Parts: sequence; C-alpha cells; structure tokens
Amino acid sequence: MSIPSRYSVAIHILTILEMDGEASSEEIAGSVGTNPAIIRLLLGKLKKAGIINVRRGVKGSSLSKPAREINLLDIYKATEKEDALFLLHEHPNPNCPIGKNIQSALTGILDEAQKAMENKLSKYNLSDVSSEIRQRTTSKKNGFYKKQV
Repeated sequence: MSIPSRYSVAIHILTILEMDGEASSEEIAGSVGTNPAIIRLLLGKLKKAGIINVRRGVKGSSLSKPAREINLLDIYKATEKEDALFLLHEHPNPNCPIGKNIQSALTGILDEAQKAMENKLSKYNLSDVSSEIRQRTTSKKNGFYKKQV
C-alpha cells in the first residue's frame, strides 16, 4: 500500500512556486513530467485548501503564505481523498474466527500508525523541501526548473 503520487506531485508543484514565485501549469508540468491537466487538478485542490492563489493568466499560481507556514501534513490533507491511510477490507467472513475479529484487532494499530505519520509530516514544512533542493543544486532561484526541463 502506498500514498498515491499526487501527494509528491503536489509537493513538487509547491516547491516550484516557492522557489520561482509564480508559474503556469504548462511550466510546472514540464518539471513534473506530466500533463498540464493533472497539474491544474492538483492546483484546484491546493487552492481549495488555501495553500495557493490561482488567477487567470500565463503565470497564474503562487503560494498564499510563506513556505515555512505550509507543513507537509497540510499538503497531504489537501490532496488525498481519504482521511485514513489504511482502509480495512469491508466484508470479512463473519463465520470465520479471524474474519470476525480482524477489523477490531487492526483498528487501533492502524489508527496509531496514521497518527504517527501525520505527526511526522506536521514537523516538516515546504521550506524544508526547498532548502534541501537548494543544498543539492547550484542553480539560481529564478528559472530553476526551466533550466532543468
């Protein structure tokens, strides 16, 4: 089981906006390596969560607040459909002793794992990601991703 890639794509999008200010969905798509329509879908989710501002125009997206105020948990919650990372299968056999009890046995464990993941994500923010990228490259702030595409 894994978190869908839309989460890491959303972080990628936001990192571009943090490092380069504003960008179009086409420019972002070039860096991410995907279709601009997918970028626009994620931009809509991020806008709805109040993480970005979107306006019509060539470079219509920008962060709505400083990157240090956007934690990775906020991004996770904005992009993932389900609140729970782990979903239990719905129809175990109630006549089987394991099937009858598996959900109640797993619920507490999986809830604890979910809380641990969310706690860890809340300790990191978008500027942590940007700082790591800056350390790994010598490229200047303006045009960083455009030079790489």
